[in-house]
Amino acid sequence: MTSPFRVLFVDDEEELVSAVTERLELRGIDAAGCLSGRAALAKLAAEHFDFVVLDVKMPGLGGLDVIRMINENYPDVKVTLLTGHSSVEDAEAGLRLGAVAYPQIPVDLDALLEILRNAAGQA
Repeated sequence: MTSPFRVLFVDDEEELVSAVTERLELRGIDAAGCLSGRAALAKLAAEHFDFVVLDVKMPGLGGLDVIRMINENYPDVKVTLLTGHSSVEDAEAGLRLGAVAYPQIPVDLDALLEILRNAAGQA
């Protein structure tokens, strides 16, 4: 079965990245993971992804900085921002920057898949 889209999952917690990418793969989604904003930008430069699921609070380049760079350099890539430390200001800023959704960590995989499918027009 061919994956309907490719997802890059970005978070600074290695166990979370590993678990989510593995669970996406088990559901037929082509997924890769990165542990930093800089690594995500390098991965986007090397490979095509339809979606980036991005943690807002990471050391170094945070999610809001990364989404700005994605918008500039990869305008066709859709971004979903994640946070374990939600703030209204971050959510509003992320949505203004074009994030398709702003779910909380821990990630509900079924809800994340629904967000991705809706954004891809496959709902």
